[in-house]
Amino acid sequence: MADMVKKFAKKLGKTLLFVGVAYFLTISLLLVIFRWLPVPTSSFMVQQNISAWLNSDKNLPVRYQWMAWDDLPKSTALAVIAAEDQRFPNHYGLDFHAIRAAWFESRKNKRGASTITQQVAKNLFLWSGRSYIRKALEAGITVLIELIWSKQRILEVYLNIAQFGKQDYGVRSACTNLLKQRSCKLSFSQSALLASALPAPSFYHVNRPSPRLYRKQRWIKKQMRQLGGIVYLNKL
Repeated sequence: MADMVKKFAKKLGKTLLFVGVAYFLTISLLLVIFRWLPVPTSSFMVQQNISAWLNSDKNLPVRYQWMAWDDLPKSTALAVIAAEDQRFPNHYGLDFHAIRAAWFESRKNKRGASTITQQVAKNLFLWSGRSYIRKALEAGITVLIELIWSKQRILEVYLNIAQFGKQDYGVRSACTNLLKQRSCKLSFSQSALLASALPAPSFYHVNRPSPRLYRKQRWIKKQMRQLGGIVYLNKL
């Protein structure tokens, strides 16, 4: 009986190792491809579209359109860095300084420990929720992203797959449907408003701003000025 258990455990271990290696090789291949090609969708978008299809909810399907870096409003790029990850140009995906700060400081802080790269890893390949398995996978994928992509590419993908509204993923969709801007040439105020919805677009509504959202917008605009404005992006 003991020998059978050992054999089963050994076989299971080999299977899990094979699956893990195959999984990260597949992720690595996709990251190499998406280093240059537009990202067609994300795990979060696929999950939402499946949910909409299963529930026959015509109000939930994702609205998404890719924008290249040259077309993206640079004020929005700065705004999301100011709001989400001010050490983005300097860390390697995992910001241990922010992790320590989040561990010791109050949960009421405006910024958490999750970096932009971690959010790209989660949104692109994983699922929402909290579990040690998901966080471990997220950390591994984050390292791969930092190794394969440039900082500019990471930010470009994030601006395209981040959820800004109930249905709207990416800056292009947010401009068109939430801000009613066809050109997507956004001011600092508009970009800060978009960034204010992150990472909780189900709670914050860009098209129906609450007093709390406006307070967050003002804080983000202040951070954008303190970072030095658009020239901060030259660090990427």
